[in-house]
Amino acid sequence: MNLNKNFSLLLLGQSLANIGDVLYMVSIISTIFVLTGSATASSFVPFTITSSMFISSLLTPLLVGKVNLKWLMAGSQIGKTILLFILGVMLGGVTASNYFLIFLIIGLIALLDGCANPIRQTLIPYYVNPSQLIKANGFAETVTQIIQAVMWFIGSLFLIIMSSQQLVWMAGGLFIVASILLSLLENVADNRVEAAKGKFEQITEGWVTLSNTPVLRKIAWLDFYETIAVTVWIAAILLVFVNDALEVGGQWWGFINGAFFIGLILGSVYCIKFSSIIEKKLGTFIFIGSILSSLVTLLFSINSIPIAALLLSLFVGIFGQIKGIPQQTVIQTSVTKEQLSTVYTSLGAIGTGIFGVGSLVMGLLADLLGIRIVFMISGILLAVVSLIVYKSKHLFVRNIIEFE
Repeated sequence: MNLNKNFSLLLLGQSLANIGDVLYMVSIISTIFVLTGSATASSFVPFTITSSMFISSLLTPLLVGKVNLKWLMAGSQIGKTILLFILGVMLGGVTASNYFLIFLIIGLIALLDGCANPIRQTLIPYYVNPSQLIKANGFAETVTQIIQAVMWFIGSLFLIIMSSQQLVWMAGGLFIVASILLSLLENVADNRVEAAKGKFEQITEGWVTLSNTPVLRKIAWLDFYETIAVTVWIAAILLVFVNDALEVGGQWWGFINGAFFIGLILGSVYCIKFSSIIEKKLGTFIFIGSILSSLVTLLFSINSIPIAALLLSLFVGIFGQIKGIPQQTVIQTSVTKEQLSTVYTSLGAIGTGIFGVGSLVMGLLADLLGIRIVFMISGILLAVVSLIVYKSKHLFVRNIIEFE
């Protein structure tokens, strides 16, 4: 696809920020583990980030309409850059007695991230021709997943030759460049007509839109069930499956996790290549992705062959993207562009809130019922998702409102 200037700046700026995010996360998790020797303490890093992003998703609507979306995006990245440099200085004197201060900084960084993520998804329809949305979403997803698949490995290698503090400085340099690129984006016109609104009304605006828009109401339920379902793929649960169900070494956790990310990339590439076909049958592809994800997850739950687990994990990633990218296009074309930011913050709140609780519940169920059972539960939840999509397939279409 031909990338216009603004989409290129948005994609490049966000990609550099994502690389920096992984590098500083690797640094922080390593630092806390070295200081405490506790895997539990290290696990509080993603918990802190998820909790902060949930709070941010609830509060971001207070800024939408008051701050131009471009500057909301760029400003959040500038704020993250400042906080990261504070973190870098702090790492020079952090000890086992004051390492809790690290959680304060990463929590503040995650608050800004929780604001930036829905704004990025909102800006894509402003910067991309409507007929290019599937390709743009697919391209953005491909780049994001490649970064996730590669940078955790590279970040770990960097720790061999660099200190955690130096890794944070490297991430800070990337954040500076990302801030500059995002500041070069063109301002977008927000044509919403703002009446005098109280803070509660601003916060609930996205939830009201979700409730009043039939397809978005369905997507909110899809996100609810699907978010619980995907928590089985977090590191702790997947590692238990590798050890107890497959009875192989821990290196297979890395292989299976890598296969999943490769599947995400392949699914994104498929959506880019066949965007014109997917465009005409959004609901059909969302259903196909849902039902096949369910079937593959159920097969994964009963499988005992490591190589087969690799292939099944690959297909989970592929089918997840075949569902997810068309679904993004449905969201982006179901309401006016001016409403998208609050819609995405509300959907983000559902995702982060449910993921935190779902991870805990699935971990408890794995201990109580066995690791295979939680993957079966995941497959059943994805079957529920596919049933909802099938019964409401007529709603999952591109809305004419985008072309007005």
